Amino acid sequence: MEIKIIKPEQTWELRQTVMWPDKEIAYVKLPDDPMGTHYGLFEDGQLISVVSAFANKQEIQFRKFATVSNKQGQGYGTKLLRFIIAAAKAGGAKAIWCNARKDKAAFYRKFGFEERPIQFKRDDIAYVVMSKDLTSE
Repeated sequence: MEIKIIKPEQTWELRQTVMWPDKEIAYVKLPDDPMGTHYGLFEDGQLISVVSAFANKQEIQFRKFATVSNKQGQGYGTKLLRFIIAAAKAGGAKAIWCNARKDKAAFYRKFGFEERPIQFKRDDIAYVVMSKDLTSE
């Protein structure tokens, strides 16, 4: 298994297939993609999981975190999330956060993320903002 920085366009197919399979590929392309750092987790040369990180002052927002459907629940997402948390800390970030699908909030809580009072819906999917303080560890 290997985690490495990849190009934004390498994330798009996996984002679309896993997160928004009923949408066109353009739907998962972010205007900020050129400014982000994109990570891919590979196993035997196959892209298994992706996440995109965006720095804003001393905070990192990660977006479009997706793992191939038949590989979910096998620890790949955990490895990638731990990696980006460590990268954020190493880069001097004070916090890391995401807009989590509400039905996935328990996953993020396992890593010390806390729900913030900001919630919203997008295309009938409920989201909650979750963040982790990186200064207390």
